[in-house]
Amino acid sequence: MSLPVLICRPGERGEALADALREQGAEVEQLAIMQLEPLPEDPAMRQIWLDIDQYHKIVVVSPFAALCLCEAVDRYWPQLPMGIDYYSVGSATARILFEQLGVRVHIPPPQAGEDTSEALLALASLRKCDHQRILLVAGEGGRTLLTDSLTERGASVTRLATYRRILQPPTPALQARLAAGNYRALIVTSGELLEHLAKWCDQVALNQPLIVSSRRLATLAGTLGFCNLRVASGATPAALKAALAWNSHPTGADVDQGT
Repeated sequence: MSLPVLICRPGERGEALADALREQGAEVEQLAIMQLEPLPEDPAMRQIWLDIDQYHKIVVVSPFAALCLCEAVDRYWPQLPMGIDYYSVGSATARILFEQLGVRVHIPPPQAGEDTSEALLALASLRKCDHQRILLVAGEGGRTLLTDSLTERGASVTRLATYRRILQPPTPALQARLAAGNYRALIVTSGELLEHLAKWCDQVALNQPLIVSSRRLATLAGTLGFCNLRVASGATPAALKAALAWNSHPTGADVDQGT
């Protein structure tokens, strides 16, 4: 039996990634170590949803944040407010916004090489934000780069946390697999998940192939002791599948090499 590829992306996106890897012939095992839970709506959140037409731009940082936004818009706005520009870090988030709200979404261009906050901030339409109100729809915690950068560029930024991430340990069987490095590759697209998983990775696992979705994660992985890195061209199933193919057949896929 071939060794499995370990993935830790939660929910439907995890299922989509698993399906894409299986299409390539990989055996896949999911590490159920994170759950996403919507935050209860309080009066402050409700007021933001009611005032959504007062924002010039809405930046959505993840697919689950997009689902929370779409549900709120459906609840409070029978007709979508006009004149708002939508932005997302990645194509999966943009796809949800387009399918559920029918809006066009600005995302980092393909030549940016990665679906990251840094690449989004490089868009010309976000370089100057004087006197603009921007709503940032995200999860609880996480990086402050978008908020800080857009504020520095003149925007009035409201950051709305719509969900929380709940971390839990791997099952004993998966802890043993991680400790022994008994897998083909580990795929991680979140710094929070990478730091959490590192607790169960000893030296054998640290030398096993690790596929990450950005150079920022590769840098973090290096500080955590991971030695066998591959940087995919993004966090989409296609990009991660290509990185896994390269790792198995180094002449077969056009992806960025990790450092």
